[in-house]
Parts: sequence; C-alpha cells; structure tokens
Amino acid sequence: MRFRDLGKRRLGKGWLAGALALALSGGAAAQAPAEKPQYGGTLEVGTMFYTLSALSWDPHDWNWKLNHDTGQFYEQLVAGDLDKSVRKGGKYPFTIDAFLPPGAQRGELAEKWELVQNPLSVVFTLRKGVMFPAKPGVMQERELTAEDVVFSFNRLRSSPKMVPTYFDFVDRVEARDKHTVVYHFKEYNAEWDYRLAWGFYSVVTPKEVVDAGANNWKNVNGTGPFMLTDFVQGNSNTYTKNPIYWDKETIGGQAYKIPFVDKMIYRTIRDEATMNAALRTGKVDMLESINVRHVDELKKSVPQLKWSKRLSFLGSFVALRTDTKPFDDVRVRRALNMAINKKEIIAAHYVGQAELYAYPMHPDWSGYFEPLDKLPPAARELFEYDPAKAKKLLAEAGYPKGFSFKMQYCACSPDHTELAPLLVAYLEQVGVKAELQPMEYAAFLSAMTTKKHAAGYLMSSSHTNPTTSIRKSFVSGQTWNPSIYADPKVDDRMAEAYLTQDEEKRMEILRELTADIVAQAPYIWLPTPYAFAAWWPWVKNYAGELNVGSLRPGPIYARIWIDQELKKKMGY
Repeated sequence: MRFRDLGKRRLGKGWLAGALALALSGGAAAQAPAEKPQYGGTLEVGTMFYTLSALSWDPHDWNWKLNHDTGQFYEQLVAGDLDKSVRKGGKYPFTIDAFLPPGAQRGELAEKWELVQNPLSVVFTLRKGVMFPAKPGVMQERELTAEDVVFSFNRLRSSPKMVPTYFDFVDRVEARDKHTVVYHFKEYNAEWDYRLAWGFYSVVTPKEVVDAGANNWKNVNGTGPFMLTDFVQGNSNTYTKNPIYWDKETIGGQAYKIPFVDKMIYRTIRDEATMNAALRTGKVDMLESINVRHVDELKKSVPQLKWSKRLSFLGSFVALRTDTKPFDDVRVRRALNMAINKKEIIAAHYVGQAELYAYPMHPDWSGYFEPLDKLPPAARELFEYDPAKAKKLLAEAGYPKGFSFKMQYCACSPDHTELAPLLVAYLEQVGVKAELQPMEYAAFLSAMTTKKHAAGYLMSSSHTNPTTSIRKSFVSGQTWNPSIYADPKVDDRMAEAYLTQDEEKRMEILRELTADIVAQAPYIWLPTPYAFAAWWPWVKNYAGELNVGSLRPGPIYARIWIDQELKKKMGY
C-alpha cells in the first residue's frame, strides 16, 4: 500500500473550513484564467519568523527552525502537493505547520514509496536525475543517490541532540541500489511517514557538505530550488535560484521550469512596527504573520494588499514546572488557570480574533480534536474566569496569602511582550506575584532545553501533529516538555498510540489523553489567536500558503513570480 493511502485518514472538517475561508479571501482567484509566469526579479519576504535569524544550518543540531531556513536548498523524501492547494481548486490551504494528510502529499526526492508489513519496512524509490549543483571548494555537481539518504539518516541518528526515542522504531536503513532506500523497522510507529519523509528532522545532506563544515552557511548545498548565497546575522538570508533544479510548475496546462525569481530574501527585523512599515512601503513583497491589531490599519492605509487568515499553529501557554513547588500541586495549577480571564484576553488583547480552546490539539484535526464543550467538566472549568474559586484552591493547597514565582518569556515575541503584563495583573488579583524575566531567544530556548528555566515559562509551541503534540510536551524526559510533566500512565498510553495502526483507535486514545492532560493543568492554557498574511498584487501564484512539510516553505517560494510591469505601474 502507498504511504498516501495509509490508514485512510480523514481529511477533517477543519481543512475544508480553512479551504473555504482562504478561497473567500483570495483563493477564489484559482478560477480565473491562468496568467503566464514571468522569470526574474527578487522576492523579498517577511516570514512568519521575521524576528529570528537562522539558528543553525546543520541538521545534526536538531534545531526546530532548520527547515524554515534550509528548506530552500535541502529537500526531503516527501512534501506537500501544492497542486492540491486551495489556490488551485484543491482542499488544502497548507497553513498548518507539520501535518500532511495523505491526500496532500507528493513525492519530492522519492518518486514512490510502500509500507511493507512482512518484514515490517518502508521502501522509497528515488527520482533519477536529481542533481546537487557544484559548490566551489565543497563539491562537484553530481546526482543524488540512495547513499545520500542513508548517510543523512545515520548522521541525524548519531546526534547527541536527537529527540529521545525519536528513531528507536528503526532497526537500520540500507541503500538497496542506487535509487532504492529501505528502512527496516523494529516495530510500527504511527509517525513513520512524518519522521522519515517530511518531518522537522528528515532533510538530505550530502557528505561533502558535512566534511566541509555543515554549520558554515558558506558550505551548505542541496538539491532544492535555491542556493544560499549570503547570510547576515540579524539582517537577511539571500537565496539564489538553482539553475539545475529538477522540478517544474504546471500553469494553464504548460510545465515551467522553476524557480521563477532570480533571488529570494528573508528579511530579519526585530520590531513589529518596522516590519509592518516595510510591507506598507513595498520594501517587502509579502509579510506572513501580522498581528490582528494591525490588520485594519494596514487595510486602510494600503487597500491594494491581498490577505489571508488562518488559526495559528502555535499554541500559547505558561508552562508551570510540576517538579517545583508550588506547581507540584494540581490545585495550584488549576487555581492559576481560573485566575486568568481568558475570554477577556480574547476580546481585548486579540480584538476577538482568537479561539478559547485550540491547543494542544488543533481544530483542523478532525477525529483527534474535541471542542471545549465536549471535554469533561474538570477540563472545561479551567477556561472559566473564577477568581473566588482560585483563591479557595490556593488556600486549600496551603497558600492563603498567595506566593511569588518567576515567569520567563522571549523578548522576540511582540505578542508575549504585551500579553505577559496582563497575566501578571490577573494573578495579582488572587495574591500571586509573577516576576517577569524577558530573555533573548537563544538564552530562552537554552534554558528550556537544559531544564534550567524558571518555574513559570510563557511560550508558544507548535501544534505539529496529533501524536507529536502530546508526546513532545507531556511524555517524560522529552526535550520540549517545559512543565517537566511526568505521568507513567500518560507515557504508557502514548506508547500504545504509536503502536496502533488502526487510526480510529489511535484517535480515541489521543482524545482521552488530551482531556486528562488539560484537566491536570501543567500549563496555564491561553487562547490561540488568528494570524494574517498580506502580499502585494504583483506577487503571483500565491494565496497565503506557509508550509509543505514541517515549517518548510521553500517549494512555495519557488513557484511565486513577480509581475514586474504591475510593480512598476504601482510605483515600486
């Protein structure tokens, strides 16, 4: 059976709703006569992470942002099929970060793939003629082979930074021949597709780059549509078209060689107002993440902009360290949830553009997500503002006069910079004093991954996909478990979910796990906001798509072209 048919997963009402919303905001242009693409020019992008420079160029570092920065040149076995996008009349908006339903997938470096039950393995057949471009001082032009895939996997697996247990289900990987790769499994894993083919840690890196120094941006080189040709920390990433890129884009029945633009530049700007001004003045062609509070002003000042809206795939919360007093007491954690007026935060802070409950499961994940009104009372209660009961719980836990704790947050997040003082004010009303500690991103991330962070930790975390959302945050010993949550029953049920091939049964396990974890309140659960993207009319073949894998936009940018004549007519 083919990977894309595995388990006959439900597409989900959320995908269809998202598709409809995107169609209404710009995707309906898919019905218009196809324009002939233009070559040349530079695409200037304010990405969804425009405040952050690249954190690493080396997959061996296991950095979450790697695909976002290297996905222009490093490719994977499988990617999202943009021919199935809303823009082209399909079902998928491609705005979620790391969840590709089977119908949304296409082979990238792999031409086809098959899950074999006996012996349990997956066989990938690679495309022939996919080439690495020449990189002076690093490597000569040559063809991608199965040995590159094997080398990349084994190197990833050898990293001391590897997420615990991530590849434990794989026994070994072999190059059966020049274009066939076989992963032999020890046991079934419900995420085998994501982890091996299109996940955060599955790019293919040539050995020559590793030998030259894989974390030096001047050495990186892959089979993707662009080549990294300049990097200025805190300012920009510059990518130049790969002249021997293998893929094409079909428009109006005709196949065109891509990428269309000569260059693509990420702009890094730390200030939200400055980036909005860059969009307003045409210094960037598109801005992928705009705070809802700035949308109306931008629409009024620049009515020509095109827009899309999406529910964020980043959940916000304050992680409460369950290994630290007083947060080892569930009554205290529940009290802090009830002390926060989350509905008021939606109304005032997010001007109504947020969902009260949309994390850790994303509403797009039909079958996995249960709405708030379907959760048990113990979970629902945490989303109601009840300071009187919060005080009662604190008194029962031995803190009738409250307590003090430190709350860290990243100064790189404009949203959290404004949200944090609001949380402090609510907590003060029940006698709890939160001391805010803003941090630069590198120190903020390091504190969490080394488990040296404060008892309170305000952060955003990717929904990722239904299994990873629970595993990474709530299974014992995981890197991205900021509450240090540990429950043997959760660990056992999560292990069971991964071994379960029947998706309906897996959905049931994950629904139960989610409800139990929410009620245990390892986090102060916060609303999930809507996010907006905007772009100028000269940006063509685009409708707000963000990812074709795990935070990987490279193939999207490769299919965009700039209408140079229109840009000049508009005075830019």
